[in-house]
Amino acid sequence: MPLIVSDRYSLIIGLGVTGFSCAQYLARQGERFCVVDSRQDPPFLQQLKSEQPNTLIHLGEFALDLCLNASQIILSPGVSLQEPVLVEAAKAGVPIRSDIDLFAQAARKACVPIVAITGSNAKSTVTSLVGEMAKMANLNVAIGGNLGQPSVSLLADNIDLYVMELSSFQLESTTGLGASVACVLNVSADHMDRYNNLMGYHQAKHRIFQACKAVVVNGNDALTNPLVPDTVTQTRFSLGEPDVGQFGVLTKHGEKWLAKGMYCIMPVKKMALKGGHNIANGLAALALGEAAGLPMDAMVSTLTTFTGLPHRCEHVANIDGVSYINDSKGTNVGATVAAIEGLGPELKGKIILIAGGEGKGADFSDLAAPVSKFCKQTLLIGADAQRIKQVLFDSSIFFDAKDMQTAVSIAHENAVSGDLVLLSPACASFDAYDNFESRGLHFSQLVRALI
Repeated sequence: MPLIVSDRYSLIIGLGVTGFSCAQYLARQGERFCVVDSRQDPPFLQQLKSEQPNTLIHLGEFALDLCLNASQIILSPGVSLQEPVLVEAAKAGVPIRSDIDLFAQAARKACVPIVAITGSNAKSTVTSLVGEMAKMANLNVAIGGNLGQPSVSLLADNIDLYVMELSSFQLESTTGLGASVACVLNVSADHMDRYNNLMGYHQAKHRIFQACKAVVVNGNDALTNPLVPDTVTQTRFSLGEPDVGQFGVLTKHGEKWLAKGMYCIMPVKKMALKGGHNIANGLAALALGEAAGLPMDAMVSTLTTFTGLPHRCEHVANIDGVSYINDSKGTNVGATVAAIEGLGPELKGKIILIAGGEGKGADFSDLAAPVSKFCKQTLLIGADAQRIKQVLFDSSIFFDAKDMQTAVSIAHENAVSGDLVLLSPACASFDAYDNFESRGLHFSQLVRALI
C-alpha cells in the first residue's frame, strides 16, 4: 500500500531529540506533520506515540512518495542531504529545511536577536560564555541549539536574546538564518566521513552568515573570513596586537592584557579560563557580546568567574604535582592541537597525551608537531590508534594502551611532578562509549580512584 497522504503536510525526518522537538513544536502550531526514521526503534518513538497518537510514523527505508508529497521536509542533523530520496525531493522542488529555520523564523517574528556561533572547536565554550555574559547583564537569555536544548524548544515569550551554537550538520539545510551577529570561530578538518573534502565542510559552516547583520572574524584563521556585503559590520579578534576597533592582546609592563585597539580591558591572568587557546575564546566572546550590545563591565565580570564546561580542558585532579585534564570534547585534530598548544607552554614539565577513538576519516598529521614539542608520551586507545601511531612514530614515545583504564594507569606510573596528563582524543568516542561525555566521565573516575 503506497504511503501517500492526500493533504499537504510537513515531513520530519529523524526521531531523535531534534526531530521530536520539531514534532512538539509543529503540534503546538496546529500544523499537520508525519515522521519517518530509518531505525525500527528510534529514541523518542514511544513518547511521540503517547503525545501524538494520530501522527503517521514510518520506520525503515525512507519512502520517496512521503517526501515528494510533503509541503516541506524538516531534516534532523544526523541525516545527510545526500540520501537518495532527499536528492530526488530536492530535484522535485520540495523545500528541505532544518529545525534552525523553524526557530529563526519564530525568533524574527518575535523580534528577538540571535547570536549564532559555529566552528570546528570551542563553539560550546564561547556560546556558553556569551550566554553567561548576557545573564550577568540581567538579560533573559536562551542558550542552546547544538548545545543543550534543541532550538525550537527554546522558543518562549519574554526572551531578550538567543545565543546559539550551530553545527555544520544543522547549517547544511538552514537557509536565511538572519542572525544579528554570526561567527565561525575557526575551521579545521572534521567530519570527513560526511564531507567529500574540507571545502564542503567549510561551505556548510559559512551558511551561518546568510542574511546576518554583523559578523565576528578570527584574524588568525583565514577560513573564517565571510563573503558578506560591505554593509555588514565586521569585528576581528586575534592573538596579536589589535588594530583600532578590533580585539586582541597587548603587553603592558610585561603583562598580557585582553584589549580593544589600544584600550586594555583586563589582564589575561584574571581570566578564570586557563590556557592560551582560551585567550582566543575570551576575545571572541567579547567581540560577539559587544556586537550584541552587551555592556563591557558585565562581560569582564563573567570572564573572571567562568571556569569552562565539563569535558573541555576540565581540571580533574592534581596528584603528586601532576595535573589531570579531561578534554574528552576534543573530538577532532584541531581541538587536540589547540589543547596541547594552549596548555603546553605553561608547564614546568611535559604532557602525557591520551588519544584515539573513531577518527571520522581525519588526517592526523597536524598532531605531529605539537606532540613533538610538548608531549613526552602518547598513549593510544580505540579503533584508530594505529592510524595515529603512524603519524606520531617520530614525535614522542608512545604506547598501545588499548583501553582507558590501561592508559590512565600507564600515565600515572610515568608522570612526574610538573607534568600534565591530558585526555584529548582527537577522535569521536563511538567505538567504545555512547558519547564524549561518558568517555570523559570514565577518565575522571579512573583518575579520582588514584587519589
